[in-house]
Amino acid sequence: MDEVEVLRSLLETYSPSGNEAAAVRKFLGAAKSLGFSGHVDRAGNGIARIGVGRPKVMFLGHIDTVEGELPVRLKGGRIAGRGACDAKGALAAALVAASRHAGAGEVLVVAAVGEERDSRGARHIIPRHRPDFLIVGEPSGWSGVTIGYKGNLALLVRFEGERTHLSSPAPTTVEGALAFLERLRAFAASRRDESGFRSLTMKVHSITTRRAGSAEVVELGVNLRLPPGMRTSEIVAFLEENGVAGRTEVVDRSEAVEVDPRNVVVRALCTGIRRAGAQPTLLRKLGTSDMNLAVPAWDCPAAAYGPGDSHLDHTDGESLDVEEYRRSVGILDSAFTLLAAQPLPSGLVESPKLASPTPRGPGPRGTSPSRPRRAA
Repeated sequence: MDEVEVLRSLLETYSPSGNEAAAVRKFLGAAKSLGFSGHVDRAGNGIARIGVGRPKVMFLGHIDTVEGELPVRLKGGRIAGRGACDAKGALAAALVAASRHAGAGEVLVVAAVGEERDSRGARHIIPRHRPDFLIVGEPSGWSGVTIGYKGNLALLVRFEGERTHLSSPAPTTVEGALAFLERLRAFAASRRDESGFRSLTMKVHSITTRRAGSAEVVELGVNLRLPPGMRTSEIVAFLEENGVAGRTEVVDRSEAVEVDPRNVVVRALCTGIRRAGAQPTLLRKLGTSDMNLAVPAWDCPAAAYGPGDSHLDHTDGESLDVEEYRRSVGILDSAFTLLAAQPLPSGLVESPKLASPTPRGPGPRGTSPSRPRRAA
């Protein structure tokens, strides 16, 4: 099975969150054909291993996708299909790259489930594993390395009241809900920065109203994205101050993460990119990933990496350039080799062979889901 067939086999098995079992079996079948041992854990994650001992290098990918199956097509040097960018391309590239591992240490390639919904796969893995080095599989472009993700707080806020005549001076339940939204919007605006990555932002994605007799209920679906240095507990404190904490459900919650741009994993990936003839770009993204959960828990050198344009994530145009995919296989192969040759963390010394990515000025702004910097 060549590298493109590995990717195609994963894409052809549709795997929206909650329905990943068939794709996990396909992943493990491909892994075993490439020389890995593998198993499915109790959460349904596929775990492929190659090599023995330490250092332990983990590639934490995810095999689930958003809803919306797409036909798998290879045309004009691009392969299209749901998950091509987010993030089966990264997972397949890691599987092929790690199959070439022949030195000291162990490489684990994880096909986690549920990342697009509740990260149940990563939440199951985190207390049961402790890698020395971590690469999270998410699209960064073959010459990019992601070093930060914003935090996430998803809320469902409930307002209850009694229906009144529209001529009454008393505010309606809907007006009470909207007034709260304006206070929350002002709170977010007070924490705005020139950089989107350093700003608190909010979106209202749903407003639901229900009536039963004279009783009214309004539910607001709100999502906040938090910058590094701001904890989700600060938002919870704001809810308490505004008297809505007791009627708020926290649907999802993760803190922002930003790793040291000079850590050994970033350096290893940047070295591979330079060897392939490109200048690495360091990215700080406005979304979230399983890196938000894993890095605080494991406190090991980490970064996120994978082929693909994240602007195509979750769209009907999701596709991946095959040459970019092949290049990412080479970068990951190089990174796995460099990381597996590192001393154990008890005496961890960054290899002088790994070039240090010194960031320059910030990249372009606008609507991009990431904030790039060039690595020197």
